[in-house]
Amino acid sequence: MSKPFPRPLPTIHDRRERQPANLFRVEQLDLEFSNGEKRQYERLLSRGLGAVIVVAMPDEDHVLLVREYACGFHRFELGLPKGRVEKDESLLAGANRELQEECGVAANQLTELGQLSLAPGYMSHSTHVILARDLYPSRLPGDEPEELEVITWPMDDLVSLVQRPDCTEGRSIAALYMARDLVRHGQI
Repeated sequence: MSKPFPRPLPTIHDRRERQPANLFRVEQLDLEFSNGEKRQYERLLSRGLGAVIVVAMPDEDHVLLVREYACGFHRFELGLPKGRVEKDESLLAGANRELQEECGVAANQLTELGQLSLAPGYMSHSTHVILARDLYPSRLPGDEPEELEVITWPMDDLVSLVQRPDCTEGRSIAALYMARDLVRHGQI
């Protein structure tokens, strides 16, 4: 296992609420349920084509993780490479691009494993889980403000990974278990 390399957290210079937001729109719904009950709900609507999260396996026993700044909690998080799919880009092309930007590798074999929602009670966003195998070196410039640390982790040790205080993102955890079980049972 690797130790996190020491890096100071970014400094927050200002905080403010934005409306409308760049990533999401807020929609208010006036609903009436089948029993006559009326409620008002708000939901976040995704802008764009969705997102991908990539389970990149350099071999059958390991996965590539990245350590990057997580603004939501103002800390560094260890998780899978991920990002938005660009306009006129397929899911698999978006996954391969994110992999090159964040990990410095590309994949000859890409397989969609399924989709994960974040918070379906109030958010329309969906993330497509992509398994990447047969990796080779290839780097594209990314949009991260600083270089990401890439870590190789054993798939047989997911339990200790998810017990770490810096690995809490649900999409990464769910995608890792999905991929591990599908690969382990020879379903992909």
